[in-house]
Order: sequence, then C-alpha cells, then structure tokens
Amino acid sequence: MSNEIEAIKDPGLPAHVHRRADTDPKAAKKAERQVAILFLLSAAGTVLLIASYIFIPQDVFIFFPVLGSTNAHQLFLGLGMAASLFFIGMGAIHWAKTLMPDEEVIIQRHEFRSPDEDREEFVKAAKAGAEAAGLGRRSLIKRSLGLSLGLVGLSPLILLRDLGPLPGDSLTKTSWKKGTRLVTDPGDRPIRPEDLEVGAVAQTLPAIAAGEHRKLSDIAKDAVLLIRLRPEEFNLDAERLSWTHEGIIAFSKICSHMGCAVALYEQQTKHLLCPCHQSTFDVTRAAKVIFGPAARPLPQLAITVDSEGYLVAQNPFNEPVGPSFWERSS
Repeated sequence: MSNEIEAIKDPGLPAHVHRRADTDPKAAKKAERQVAILFLLSAAGTVLLIASYIFIPQDVFIFFPVLGSTNAHQLFLGLGMAASLFFIGMGAIHWAKTLMPDEEVIIQRHEFRSPDEDREEFVKAAKAGAEAAGLGRRSLIKRSLGLSLGLVGLSPLILLRDLGPLPGDSLTKTSWKKGTRLVTDPGDRPIRPEDLEVGAVAQTLPAIAAGEHRKLSDIAKDAVLLIRLRPEEFNLDAERLSWTHEGIIAFSKICSHMGCAVALYEQQTKHLLCPCHQSTFDVTRAAKVIFGPAARPLPQLAITVDSEGYLVAQNPFNEPVGPSFWERSS
C-alpha cells in the first residue's frame, strides 16, 4: 500500500490575484517610498522621545484638547515612543503586503523529518527568498529601515538615565562634620551634657542652618543615639573612650545588618536591640554585636562640647553607617 496522500484536485481557493506593484514598476516605486516614509516617521518619533526626555522640564504643563492640562514631559515621551514603535510596525507590514514576494506555494504533506536533500534545498530557498525580498536592491528602504531601527535602539538606553544618578560617595558619608552640634529629634534643640541623666537615651540629628530643609535621605543616615552611663561602666580602649564625654556615648541608630532603626535600650543590661531581626549590641563595649545576624558593631560618633557647652561631633563617622553595600571595605 502506498503511503503517498492523493492531492486535492480542487481545494476551493479563489484564483490568485497579482498586486499592482508586481506588474507596474511605478506602483512598486511608489510603495517603496511609502515604506521609507513610514520608517522615517518612526525615526522622527524616536527623536521626539529623546528630545522630550532631555529638553522638556518635568514640571511643565500644557493644555491639550480632550486631555486638559497635561504634563508636557510625559505627554511627548509617550507620543514619541508610540510613534516610533507604531510606524516601524506599519512600515514592515506595508513592505510585506506590497513589495515582498507574493507567490502561492503548495507543499504536499510528508514525513516530519525531511531528507537531507530537502533540507539543503530549504536553505537555498531561504537565501533566495531573502534575495527576492529586495532589501539589497531597494536601497531607500534599507537606509530608512536602518535609521529607524538604529534610533529605536537608543530609546531604552536613554531611559536608563532614570536609574541614576549614581550614588557616588553618598553611601559612605553622612552630614556629620567636625563641630556639628547634636540637636534633639524632634525639636532641633541643642543638647548639653547636663540634659542627660545616667541611663537616659536621646535621639539626635546634626544641626542645620535656619530655614534649611532636612532631606529624608539624610535623616535615614544621620540619626544618632546618645546614651549616658557612668564612666567606670565602659569597657573601651583609650581611643574609643576619648570619643565619649562625661559618660555620654553616641552611636549610629542605623542597624549594621539591614538598616533598621535600633531604638530599644535595656537600661539594666546596657544593651541596644534592633526590633527587626533582634541583633543586640553591648553599649559598654562600643556596640559590639553579642547576638543576632548583624556582622559589625554600630559606628560610634566621636563627641565633645563646644565653647558654649553644647554637645558637638569631634569628627565625622570614621566608617559608613548602615548595612553593607558593594563598595564598602568592611
């Protein structure tokens, strides 16, 4: 018995109708120009997107029919991206419908795995099809498509700017400087040593100039806890002891594990606790970790008093505060 399948003599399909561009060179040239125009419109959309991103401020609003008062930056970003993607797609569709080969081919059913000879013929046919598409012959389409695709590729690169700016050295520094006063948080009141009794705790921030706005990102790094003990209760080396003043010691409030606020102080044990993951720090030993996942002690801020008797920082923190990050050396 033969495995060949008998071909359908009359599949019921209408007769194939050739397009004008297949027989009329003028129509083909007109279609080529139309495709090129669509690709150029796509390129113009990408230029609009880039120009809007760079030159239109984010706080500019314009009146637009139907939409009303609209953010110009976002409006033209959206219009530029929409135009770049829409017209490059329309150009490809118009090219395929008017200029690419339009021949009906009947392929008889056969085994899934083609013989090697057929596979070689397929490769030759694919190459011939690419040649027949006319990309090599139609230089106008080739150039306009290259421009459109090249500019579309710039869009995501431009938008990567929104991931920045890079942090630079902002992760390694805080607002604390030599001579910066410690002020209460909240209240912004300067603190004298006599304001703290033994066993007392105070949350502080660096003083800022009158009328200056305190950034939330700075608060997240600058928060410092003041704790007063009896001087004889410290178990510190000479350098660390010189960073204290009359039994008052200052530590970063930002946990060295995950950056939570270390806000729980056990007066009897003289331990600081992080409420998030229960890291525990011994105040008498320069906030050494005695329990929990934290890998480093809390950074200690060296303090003293100024000429008016208010507590001030001797120097900035000697190491970055908070959890680890890539550029940190410890």
